[in-house]
Amino acid sequence: MPFFTRLKDRFSKLLSNEIGIDLGTANTLVYVRGKGIIINEPTVVAVNQKTDQVVAVGSEAKRMLGRSPEHIKVVRPLIDGVISDFEVTEEMLAYFINKAQGAARKLLGPRVVIGVPSGITNVERRAVRDAARGAGAREIHIVEEPVAAALGIRLPVSDPVGNMVIDMGGGTTDIAIISLNGIVNARNVNIAGDRLNRDIISHIRDSYQILIGEKTAEELKMSTGSVMPQKPALEAVVRGRDLVTGLPREIIITDEDIRDAIGHSIDSLIEAIKEVIETTPPEVIADVMQRGLYLVGGGALLRGFDVFLSEWLKVPVYLVDDPLTPVARGTGIILEDLERYQALVVEDEYDLPLR
Repeated sequence: MPFFTRLKDRFSKLLSNEIGIDLGTANTLVYVRGKGIIINEPTVVAVNQKTDQVVAVGSEAKRMLGRSPEHIKVVRPLIDGVISDFEVTEEMLAYFINKAQGAARKLLGPRVVIGVPSGITNVERRAVRDAARGAGAREIHIVEEPVAAALGIRLPVSDPVGNMVIDMGGGTTDIAIISLNGIVNARNVNIAGDRLNRDIISHIRDSYQILIGEKTAEELKMSTGSVMPQKPALEAVVRGRDLVTGLPREIIITDEDIRDAIGHSIDSLIEAIKEVIETTPPEVIADVMQRGLYLVGGGALLRGFDVFLSEWLKVPVYLVDDPLTPVARGTGIILEDLERYQALVVEDEYDLPLR
């Protein structure tokens, strides 16, 4: 690195914070250089429709979900991994960036590395950049989430070997094979945690004529969900509104009910994974067969999913430690040495820092 570039970089670090953001559909994690991951909150915002003011962000806003008065709208500003409400996303990012900096705010706006789903369009990527810029970021770098996740779990992404990562989040599942600092083959599908929640809601409505909310479905998935039979069987009490009488009703749901509900979506997800494998060069697939594939993201915690996937694909499958944080950890590693990992960053003319 040239002397003046090193000098500029050193002054930049002294005058501004460096922040990594895993901007997820369900949760947003924020990494601050020198401190680690200090924020992990739901990607949820509550807005007062009378005043157009944000009244709560993150965990506080999620507690309002399904319990707010008519003039308080609780929204999730990202759908399937991309921004659906620009202004609300900008407000949310500003909240998280300000909270991350706290009393350690510096003279210049922070340098930010943001993880986004693979395969999003230039327009969608530019929306993320513009929202971060509006939230106060001075310099923005974009990295695809499966690449950041692979880096976060210390896979040799710079070597000429195939590394397969499946990042199953809230809105989307990223399936990617990475080698030599780039994605060899990838696919992004909207079969993830939110889709499974909707499957559970539909199944309970159709099978038991009971209506439950999204939050209840998510809790049910976490407490009882599985893709393989459990011994002993898992059970959970579910309370909702009877669609016949309109009155409250309580039933017991088992892990078999959840498998029936999500089975079609899991099958579709496995077909998508198989398609990525089928269209990948054979030398790279040989590496994957030997090294296995790695599951990250909250959806990877679904009971038995790693074993089920391994049996279907005939490939070793590893559920990584702390699967919720690899993308955020990967953005932090990039921040530690941006020059070294520049090849991993998705740059275009709109992502360059302000002069």
